[in-house]
Amino acid sequence: MTIRTRFAPSPTGPLHLGHAYSALFAADLAREAGGTFLLRSEDIDQSRARPEWEAQMYNDLTWLGLTWPEPVMRQSERLQAYREALAQLWALGVLYPCTCTRRDIKEAAAAPQEGAPLIGPDGVIYPGTCRMKPRPPDMPKDEVLRLDMAQAMQRIGPDVAFHEDGLGPDGEHGRIVVTADHLTHRVGDVVLARRDMGTSYHLSVVVDDAAQGITHVVRGADLFEATAIHVVLQCLLGLPTPVYHHHRLIRDDDGKRLAKRDDARAIALYRREGATPRDIRRMVGLI
Repeated sequence: MTIRTRFAPSPTGPLHLGHAYSALFAADLAREAGGTFLLRSEDIDQSRARPEWEAQMYNDLTWLGLTWPEPVMRQSERLQAYREALAQLWALGVLYPCTCTRRDIKEAAAAPQEGAPLIGPDGVIYPGTCRMKPRPPDMPKDEVLRLDMAQAMQRIGPDVAFHEDGLGPDGEHGRIVVTADHLTHRVGDVVLARRDMGTSYHLSVVVDDAAQGITHVVRGADLFEATAIHVVLQCLLGLPTPVYHHHRLIRDDDGKRLAKRDDARAIALYRREGATPRDIRRMVGLI
């Protein structure tokens, strides 16, 4: 098998040391195996994506010594692919429209009879308010669509599994099995299409990884819990499940993981201060 890895940032701010670690790790993994490293721009949120950040992203990654095949896949150009995947899921009967606001969800989940709200990979687990409503015959356009996790797992079976080649947050490694009960009650009915966006991270990442033939997904340990959602979608859509490698997160001096707002850890700032690509590798522990 020829290894294909990818780095898929969102152009919504400057790349920081955490991005550098993930991109370099993925590129090294592919190079050492004689495989291919790909770049993808996850610019589906056009309210936050900016051309200048995308240009800076390419500039920083090139400076780090990374190369990739052209053209770069851009999510904003793949809305039809996401729509087709949603149509396939709708035909399976595992999607339903949702009109709840965040406030509605928070209040329903915090109702006295419900106890303390359960938190899943996407925050407060959806209490299922719209699941019981009659489903329209045709898939709505420009509405929030949720995955009916219980219906999905009835189609798939008692569990889903994937291979973890790195380490999950609690040291998970090897074949990871996630049960239908866990997915239904601890993950819940996640959003697969957002209003004015036409997709979601969960749907687009699954469709795009398959389209690019990604064999090994390299990403931070903060996304480990979302992986079972992605495997569910791969099973429903008939797509291959890659090997997953979740890596440690690069944190600041207070132990918080880096975010795009952490300009003090931006690659561009280190460049201006005279750092070299080798210095960056040393900072993130790759030397």
